Amino acid sequence: MAERVPVTEEPTIGKLVGDVSKDVSSLIRNEIALAKSELKFSAKAGGVAAALFGAAAFLLVLAVIMLSVAIAYFIHFTGLDLAWCFLIVFVLYALIAVVLGAIGYKSVKKVGPPQRSIAQLQETKAVLKRG
Repeated sequence: MAERVPVTEEPTIGKLVGDVSKDVSSLIRNEIALAKSELKFSAKAGGVAAALFGAAAFLLVLAVIMLSVAIAYFIHFTGLDLAWCFLIVFVLYALIAVVLGAIGYKSVKKVGPPQRSIAQLQETKAVLKRG
């Protein structure tokens, strides 16, 4: 059987509180360090992703330019002067922009103020005024 060693001294409440305080402080410090390292990794990954999206968008813009030139030259095969062909492509893009702008304008007009948030803030304000 294991031999029991008698406890000679019980820790005081102050020592126990001090130990808990030190342990909680250490735990919080470690949690903050972990969060910092995770955020640093996430920020780096987010930056790389943003750069890749930017490069993809730039290449897409170049592709649209090349497609525009190709469309103008295909129209040129009909015998139309090349300047008129590029003007037709320009008008086509202008019409698409007008349609997208009109759709966006209608969507923006549908957006209203955040009614629930306003009501909640007014209710909170009234409660705070009461005391």
